[in-house]
Amino acid sequence: MGTLNLLVLLSCILATFPLTIAQFCSNNNFTANSTYGINRNLILSSLPYNVTTNSTYGGFYTATVPQQDSETIYALALCRGDLTNQSCFECVNSSIQAIMTKCSNQKDAYDFGSTSHCIVRFSNKSFFASVDWQQAQVVYGGSIKGDTDELYIYVALVDLVDKLISRAAEGNSSLKFATDKKNYTEYKNVYGLMQCVPGLSSDDCTSCLRAAKAVYTDGFLRTRFVNVMTPSCIFQYDLSPFVESSVGDAPPPPPPPPPDDNTTRTVIIIVVSTIGSVIGFIVCVCIFLRKRKQKKNPKQKVEVFEAEDQIGILGSLQYDFETISIATNNFSDGNKLGQGGFGAVYQGRLLNGQEIAVKRLAKESQQGEIEFKNEVMLVAKLQHRNLVRLLGFCLEGTERLLIYEFVPQSSLDHLIFNSNGRKLLGWDRRYKIIGGVSRGLLYLHEDSRLRIIHRDLKASNVLLDEDMNPKISDFGMARLFVVDETQGSTNRIVGTYGYMAPEYAMHGQFSVKSDVFSFGVLVLEILSGQKNNSTRNGENVEDLLSYAWKTWREGTASNLIDPTLRANSGSMREMIRCIHIGLLCVQENVADRPTMASVVLMLSSSTLSLPVPSEPAFFLRSGSTNSELPLLQEHSSELAVSGHSINEVSITELYPR
Repeated sequence: MGTLNLLVLLSCILATFPLTIAQFCSNNNFTANSTYGINRNLILSSLPYNVTTNSTYGGFYTATVPQQDSETIYALALCRGDLTNQSCFECVNSSIQAIMTKCSNQKDAYDFGSTSHCIVRFSNKSFFASVDWQQAQVVYGGSIKGDTDELYIYVALVDLVDKLISRAAEGNSSLKFATDKKNYTEYKNVYGLMQCVPGLSSDDCTSCLRAAKAVYTDGFLRTRFVNVMTPSCIFQYDLSPFVESSVGDAPPPPPPPPPDDNTTRTVIIIVVSTIGSVIGFIVCVCIFLRKRKQKKNPKQKVEVFEAEDQIGILGSLQYDFETISIATNNFSDGNKLGQGGFGAVYQGRLLNGQEIAVKRLAKESQQGEIEFKNEVMLVAKLQHRNLVRLLGFCLEGTERLLIYEFVPQSSLDHLIFNSNGRKLLGWDRRYKIIGGVSRGLLYLHEDSRLRIIHRDLKASNVLLDEDMNPKISDFGMARLFVVDETQGSTNRIVGTYGYMAPEYAMHGQFSVKSDVFSFGVLVLEILSGQKNNSTRNGENVEDLLSYAWKTWREGTASNLIDPTLRANSGSMREMIRCIHIGLLCVQENVADRPTMASVVLMLSSSTLSLPVPSEPAFFLRSGSTNSELPLLQEHSSELAVSGHSINEVSITELYPR
């Protein structure tokens, strides 16, 4: 074996060893031999027995010791839902020993056990129903970068994680736990496990697991196994089975190996049975040997199956041009809803009575048939209640049509920027819209098969259904990056003045944080009822971000709020908090802006403390600007500046995570 091959194997070995973060000990101390210390030791020593009592697998137990001369002690033990009583007892006991040793006189501490299979926590403040994900321990190992199955693993994992988060959050007050597996090839699975402290609400459980997922996607994307432990939830996946109780049926046995590999595989089986900690190394050996033997048949078989599936999906989505022409009354002006930069939008009714919205792309578009079909496949897979749903497409000659569900209410801009329309949007409805848009963006950024950057989020691209639920539109024209990256750049700036992040408008650089900036502007517009480029302050008119920042600095943020909402004094604190979140989203420094996962958590948890915002981008100290000019003069011919379009199509950037 040559030097290069040895280096490859060595890198695989090093990549399999986990990184762990020690348990948490607070700086809040108690005096040795005090009543608090004695009671703390007593309550902790009772946890291993109580958490395993009357439980077949795993366990959950809380205890409280009220004290007259000292603070009340709250303690919790939670074992992974698949653990046997013995494993649970051992994990909780090891956590207590670690706490006693390393947090000997602290009033707050938690530990995840020597196996990272349980949570033990105590405090002088109640935390049973509070979500806490800001401190996390991560154990990970192995690398799938360059693996021939990398894409299949990722797609399977996205589906599995999303389902498990929902199932865990739907649990009861005794157990919020879900585990399952998902095939990524004919003979291989990815295994997942999600769990929350049962005292959490469904929303808090979802928020915690999404935050743990964000930890994984931000730093440990191409690893074979990840275990994220927080004080409130557990997020874990592995390419090998790891749960102690059975999950579904056993996977089909793999095809028999060639005769000349028998010795190697026997050695691997022996090593697995004796040294579990080096399983990642063994997998690397398998990958190394497979690449050397050039075994490509299983991969080719999977690709053929996927190609056939996609052809079937396309066939089910395709409409003929005559059907859509009849539905839209031959694309008459009476059926026209609006005109965007990439074509017109028409209302239509199919023969079965279903109402549709049809985007007729401009004939001068340079997009080819293959690219158009690829985009249809991508958008068709986006299924979320806060995204406008694609029903199908039509591709005949030079005609390219996208058929969407019809959303009966007007776009948000027709209500929020209209004095009569604003009266229909009380605070509850506006808060519902803000939350819906945030969840839709979170889906695009983290939960869809590909990370999608919208690039043109604005009030006119948020449609409202009959129940005033928001639906993000305009991501029909897409571009796919074939490399794994977290940001991109372009020479063609497409967007709307006032909503574009500065790094995108000035340098063509975009990322999920570009959409976060646009979301922040939208939040401030919803709260104020004013357009971002013309906020009225008495007799003066200035841009929204400047005015919002000025009122925030002066402690008069309530002046930004739409006068029709100020009478609702009971919600004032919630409205001020939303202004705070909006200002965090429009900060000039990209790194300072929160992710949409953090934004969703901020909106759903009123107890979560928020960082102090810094000065927003485009803050104009002079208080004046020409709102009619595009951000970049040299790009002005390519800017789609249309503040009131309905269902206008925009460019969307997509790339694998």
